[in-house]
Amino acid sequence: MTRKLLLAATLLGSVSIAATASARPMTPEDVAKLEGVGAITVSPDGSRVAYTTNSTPDVTEGEDNGSTQSELNIAYGPNNSRMFLPKDVDPSNITFSPDGRMVSFTWKHDDDKYRAVWGIPVDGGTQVKLAEVGDANVRSHTWSPDSSTLYMLASAATDKQRDTQKKAGFNSVVYEEEAGWTRLFSAKVGDTVDKEPKEWEVPGYVSSFQVAPNGTTAIIETAPTPQVDDSYTSKRVNILDLITGEVSAVVETPGKIGDVEFSPDSSKLSLIAGIDMNDPAATTLHIVDVATGEFRRAEADPTDAAVDAEFLPNGDLATVFHAGASSYIQIGKPGGVATMTIPGGDLAITGIEAGGDKIVVRASTAEHPSELFSYDDGKFTRWTEHNPWLSEITFGEQSIVTYTARDGQEVEGILIKPVGGVPAGGAPLIMDVHGGPEAHESNGWLTNYGGPGQVAAGQGYAVFLPNYRGSTGYGVAFAKQHQGDYAGKEFNDIVDAKRHLVAEGIADADRVGITGGSYGGYATAWGATALSEEYAAAVMFVGISNQISKFGTGDIPYEMYNVHSLKWPWDDWQAMLEVSPIFHVDKAETPILIMHGEEDTRVDPGQSFELYRSIKIRKPDTPVRMVLYPGEGHGNRMAAARYDYNLRMMEWFDTYLKTGDRKAEMPGPRPQLAEGAKGAEASSDDEE
Repeated sequence: MTRKLLLAATLLGSVSIAATASARPMTPEDVAKLEGVGAITVSPDGSRVAYTTNSTPDVTEGEDNGSTQSELNIAYGPNNSRMFLPKDVDPSNITFSPDGRMVSFTWKHDDDKYRAVWGIPVDGGTQVKLAEVGDANVRSHTWSPDSSTLYMLASAATDKQRDTQKKAGFNSVVYEEEAGWTRLFSAKVGDTVDKEPKEWEVPGYVSSFQVAPNGTTAIIETAPTPQVDDSYTSKRVNILDLITGEVSAVVETPGKIGDVEFSPDSSKLSLIAGIDMNDPAATTLHIVDVATGEFRRAEADPTDAAVDAEFLPNGDLATVFHAGASSYIQIGKPGGVATMTIPGGDLAITGIEAGGDKIVVRASTAEHPSELFSYDDGKFTRWTEHNPWLSEITFGEQSIVTYTARDGQEVEGILIKPVGGVPAGGAPLIMDVHGGPEAHESNGWLTNYGGPGQVAAGQGYAVFLPNYRGSTGYGVAFAKQHQGDYAGKEFNDIVDAKRHLVAEGIADADRVGITGGSYGGYATAWGATALSEEYAAAVMFVGISNQISKFGTGDIPYEMYNVHSLKWPWDDWQAMLEVSPIFHVDKAETPILIMHGEEDTRVDPGQSFELYRSIKIRKPDTPVRMVLYPGEGHGNRMAAARYDYNLRMMEWFDTYLKTGDRKAEMPGPRPQLAEGAKGAEASSDDEE
């Protein structure tokens, strides 16, 4: 599915565009058609910016169901960009060739069996295949500095014996032993596709590869196995000598790995990483000596989170930091004190790229999803406008709120007020709790299929997104405050936010609900059981209900130990049981809607089954419903599943939270689809 990029006639070079009409509130159907800027890359001379526009099919208008798809666009300035590939091309991993002559990307042509590397000339012409592996999908690619060679990370080769056996019915799977290992290849770029790319020997499971500007050095990010747990706990950056093919140094950071970038002279790396094995997230900026692998922390505020970094052509380093819910950019010599700090203002900046004299960022605001901005002449200038129809929407006021928790800790969050303001006596309030908890909410665009945001605001709700203890963006010490204290201070912070908003007259104490996914789903399940008196309705997504069985059925046991529990279940079985929502089902008076992807490997669907069955048997008068999404994992990918989720969430809150009636009859099993959606007529029949 492709949509034509619409650009406003006048962008005014500002960081936000004022609504030209305030005609209606936002709806779930609006959420289903949102699109925004995804990947960004800048040409070497800074004259162009290539970016992807990401969206899902608009199932509310009858488009066929599907997952996120991308369009390639090239922008030359504000209000000046065009789509650069045919509608049927879905590009990923976009980048400019070092000579600036083309944009390359990975894509699977209908005539091919596997994803390959393609390129399209920036001065006109059609896309052409540049390189392929031949027996597997290319996952990512990077160029040599002279544009003569493409390096490709590819999946494991097809196991023909396995395929043959599977067709014969021998389709058993050996758990954690059959994941494929990535391979590294290099191919010459010429008039024809190199049919015999060179395979390189690499240590461990490689997830990322970059070539230095000098062309003789590269870095590979490797883990001991393809297991997710190893990617969190054991991934390291290796320096690879492209002349000998040997690893010359290993950057022995002790924690998680984030963004890594080469300096223009190839002597240094910027590395965003954790400071120790117990650091919940990679948020600290480091500088690495490429020759030795030695690293040190860069000069930066330790309470802020480094998000993305980019070296400028003059050797300066530009880094995006999040200070809680706000963002800013620092520029300076790598490892030294910043010489320039650029406030983000009302922008929530999530990525930065540079080329020539051009610096661009990906950022959202409270009134639009991610767009492309340039930074020049001391200001941010918006280059793109997706979703121009958002000018029709009446938005609820959004702001950062700070409150004091019961033990004196200051906690921050983001409040969205109901459209039209808060009524006397307070509004029904939805606590929207992020997952992780090693993540945080920024004061940008906050509405999505699982986040009620402006849809709820348009229906008279207030929404609060707490950056409770365990969140990033407030320093490693704050992020570690929840460790070894499952469901303690972290979830008390959410209750304390409720009490603050009630005291401020914003929330009605008897009409507060809670929702969230993953760890936010754990908070939701805890709120609906142990803290049931606090919440009038709950919507839980891919959440945790039993910390003992979670350990044995999920794919990140070491991650749970290192950055969450700090102990194993067998160290204290009873304590681990008591921080599990199923232990507190005897208190469960809160109507709860439980939703889960059937293929979730992070939080097994059994977690939802356990909670559902426990409530059904022990609290038969408490409204509870469980919805499973076939083919979905730890989050919904497909457009129909996302739309369905949003409809069900809002319908549940309308039934129980808006009314405050915990014993109301459950809504029908099928939500009412938009008239234009395929299946809408059947949905209407079901309701009758």
